Amino acid sequence: MITIHLRYQIDPEQLDTFVEYGKRWIRLVNRLGGTHHGYFLPAEGDNDEAFALFSFPSLAAYEQYRITAETDPECIEAYELVRGTGCIIRFERRFQKPLFSDDPALDQRQ
Repeated sequence: MITIHLRYQIDPEQLDTFVEYGKRWIRLVNRLGGTHHGYFLPAEGDNDEAFALFSFPSLAAYEQYRITAETDPECIEAYELVRGTGCIIRFERRFQKPLFSDDPALDQRQ
């Protein structure tokens, strides 16, 4: 399994637009074979930083998702929402491997 961690610098004046973008991508990632773990929006502290986490069974599955997303009409529409509004100033993408509990009784994902 590979988990993608995204850190966004967002325009705080366009938080509603970023929320709309996030809702679209949660559905799209899940539709295209991943598991979206949600967006994490500013609440206290910095008002221009948000995060997202989603996983794929493998790096190869993630790469296939990226290829599919380039031509999927709904994905293109979500990309255009950001391009048209500038609600995302920049983002960073990291690939991580999850560590779960050693006790299978505590962790049903193993």
